[in-house]
Amino acid sequence: MKIADMNWMQLESYLQQDDRVVVPLGSVEQHAYLSLAVDMILAEKVAVDAAEPLGIPVYPAIPFGVTPYFAAFPGTVSLRVETYVRVIHDLLDSLARSGFKRIVLVNGHGGNQPAASAATEWMLSNPGVKVRFYNWWNAPHTLANVRSVDPTSSHASWMENLPWTRLADAPCPDARKAPIDYQRFHVMNAAQAKEYLGDGNFGGWYQRPAEVENAMWQVAVEETRAILQGPWE
Repeated sequence: MKIADMNWMQLESYLQQDDRVVVPLGSVEQHAYLSLAVDMILAEKVAVDAAEPLGIPVYPAIPFGVTPYFAAFPGTVSLRVETYVRVIHDLLDSLARSGFKRIVLVNGHGGNQPAASAATEWMLSNPGVKVRFYNWWNAPHTLANVRSVDPTSSHASWMENLPWTRLADAPCPDARKAPIDYQRFHVMNAAQAKEYLGDGNFGGWYQRPAEVENAMWQVAVEETRAILQGPWE
């Protein structure tokens, strides 16, 4: 259930029987022909779908993350690592103060990895609270499913081209893009990266049939749900 659909009294009642909560972590950045908010949309969607049968509340996704390499693409917003770590610490402080003891950060963006270290660091000073950082998009079963469809699938490919992220007025090509050279990409500045990437897709099929998309998403939801269930000890 979404925190947006609850009031504080309902949440207080929930905390009398359960202490789990989910916070999706997203990013607003270029995704080729897809929405700039792909990572935010998918992190929240997979969290809500996974948590719903368990009755665990899910916060709105934090929209902004760490993505300096896409800074030259219009619309991309990137936080400094220092800023992002402070946000994560403040977030966890607030959740613990409310009474949550088991917190899952469902991450939808690779650049947000500093949140994992920030959470581990935070737990040193808060031993009574457990925090799990979870990348839904490269979890073992989800990634295996994606690779079985196309081993070169990556950023802005079919695995992110879903009904909630595609744009009606900007259809994706019915094509397969050659994978980028990651060694070259990782030493480029933002302007060079924009020129090199072209439309922004990192490689793979731009789109796949609906049944393939749905199968991948179901695996992702079930794998995320398993994370929410534990183990927690």
